[in-house]
Amino acid sequence: MTAQTIPVDPFELIVFGGTGDLSYRKLLPALFQRDRAGQIVGPSRIIAVSRRAMSDEAFKQAAREAIERYVPAAERDAAGVDHFIDRLGYVAVDGAGEDGWDELKAKLGNADAFIRVFYLAVNPELFGPICQGIQRHRLNTRQSRVVIEKPIGKDLKTAQAVNDAVGAVFDEHDIYRIDHYLGKETVQNLMALRFANALFEPLWNSAHIDHVQITVAEDIGVEGRAGYYDTAGALRDMVQNHILQLLCLVAMEPPTSMDADAVRDEKLKVLKALVPIDMSNVERLTVRGQYAAGASAGGAVNAYAQEIGNGSRTETFVSLKAEIANWRWAGVPFYLRTGKRLASRVSEIVVAFEPIPHSIFGVDAGSVAANRLVIRLQPDEGVKLWIMIKDPGPGGMRLRHVPLDMSFAQAFGGRNPDAYERLLMDVVRGNPTLFMRRDEVDAAWRWVDPILDAWRNKGDAPKPYTSGTWGPSASVALIERDGRTWYEDVA
Repeated sequence: MTAQTIPVDPFELIVFGGTGDLSYRKLLPALFQRDRAGQIVGPSRIIAVSRRAMSDEAFKQAAREAIERYVPAAERDAAGVDHFIDRLGYVAVDGAGEDGWDELKAKLGNADAFIRVFYLAVNPELFGPICQGIQRHRLNTRQSRVVIEKPIGKDLKTAQAVNDAVGAVFDEHDIYRIDHYLGKETVQNLMALRFANALFEPLWNSAHIDHVQITVAEDIGVEGRAGYYDTAGALRDMVQNHILQLLCLVAMEPPTSMDADAVRDEKLKVLKALVPIDMSNVERLTVRGQYAAGASAGGAVNAYAQEIGNGSRTETFVSLKAEIANWRWAGVPFYLRTGKRLASRVSEIVVAFEPIPHSIFGVDAGSVAANRLVIRLQPDEGVKLWIMIKDPGPGGMRLRHVPLDMSFAQAFGGRNPDAYERLLMDVVRGNPTLFMRRDEVDAAWRWVDPILDAWRNKGDAPKPYTSGTWGPSASVALIERDGRTWYEDVA
């Protein structure tokens, strides 16, 4: 079955930070793919904005090189690239000052009939000044929207300051807080698996589920993000947003519809039901780690502290045992972990079902393993349902634990659109379902802040772990003292 591509209305996308890594590596390739698919139509255009002086032609050449670098050759042709490049423009603007705003206003004109999207791919400290500049120079139209990237603050107080600054210019329903994880095909399929199948939802509770694991692992270090990462750490960088959003989709109650606020209302309830982790239980329920020297696929690597060069105590790994205090999930632990320089790059959700209450099979048949549902977000997106079957052949009953394996690449063929492709088009459509509402951001920080405070007050250094492994041994102890183990099938 071929996916249907529905064109969006004509729009103007103004990307502040348009010459940055995110723009070249993700946004422009995503927009090119949507243009190539026929989803961007008519006079739609993309205008990059940054402080550096650059002509339209120079930016178009840089954009062409980015597409050639980040889009596979099989997915681009000269005519298609030319067609997309013709949609691009550039204006030099000082987001925190006055230079360039009049030129941007002249470039945009008075196209009030178009959807106008401002994408702030810049440091969050500039969110407020840029929004004020948009308001001061009357660039807002009745169809204007703004997209902001994480990090949204470093704690609840700073997050509220960021949201206040943006909210002073844009109404809440016009603010799109983007989390690219929510645009991944398998993340959205979690909704379909739960709510479009009679098989799972009756079992989706503490009576039938033993525990849930969510892993977001990277095999690389901080790369070019050292300046930001060393002030953030794994808890702020991954848990407060990506992982808690995944947890919400696993744990939320069925919404009344797929309406954006119906979905986000249920996610908010999950965040509010999280059992607090603070000084009283932080040592028992969390593990902080920092990678030491070791080996990766590319060879030997240095320790994080050596790479940063300042004796940093920032965590590059964190695992937590979270619990949700409601009727559906009472007593079901959610084990969360994320880190850099781990054994492999993998993001997945594992729903481990309760074992059968009694086995009717003799010892010769082998042990009966519990069912589990594995939702692989990256790489090799897909879904596995592990079940017990009889091993084929004569000679009696022998049991095997095997997966019903659905690979997206094999099942649907073709290319799988990048998360940014879907999310950018959702902004243009005015569909905020896959974006965080302000009260979600606040609730996530209210849970994370006491953990950060407890770590700070305890003053313990992160536990070292060898690069290329699955993190500190304390993370293994965190789950194994409950009689469980981390799922690490990376095949």
